[in-house]
Amino acid sequence: METTRHFVATVYVVNDGATALHRHDKLDMWLPPGGHIERDELPHEAAQREVREELGLDVSLHAPVGDLESDTARSIPQPQQFLLEDINVADGEVGHQHIDFIYYGHAESRDIDPAPGEADAEEWEWYAPTELEANADRFPDDVVEVGQRAIEVVGGEK
Repeated sequence: METTRHFVATVYVVNDGATALHRHDKLDMWLPPGGHIERDELPHEAAQREVREELGLDVSLHAPVGDLESDTARSIPQPQQFLLEDINVADGEVGHQHIDFIYYGHAESRDIDPAPGEADAEEWEWYAPTELEANADRFPDDVVEVGQRAIEVVGGEK
């Protein structure tokens, strides 16, 4: 089986010491906002677009930008992590993977107002670090760990 790979961007959105997660219908797991990077987008642009679509929030990314710039190249905001995620596994073979650019971001409010066709606002929940840990059996291990890191970096539990 040939493995296909897609580039995706994910944002752990933090507000007041908590991060937003929802149960992803297609993947049947709790995840932060994110999705596929369009052909005309840079990863950080896709990350911000996905948050606007899924949460209706503008997010400021905590993503360092290098100082390299020339006539033909420039630095862009760097993700906090890169993950290779197995999405479709059958008979021990991986059919599809996501190469995920993971960003941390800050939103000024928790007023979720998704775009039409996205998960309803009521499907999103905000989790503080202790709540992530207490519900670890509901979430993938990486979601707990990265969610806690994002909250620590963007703004601690209040």
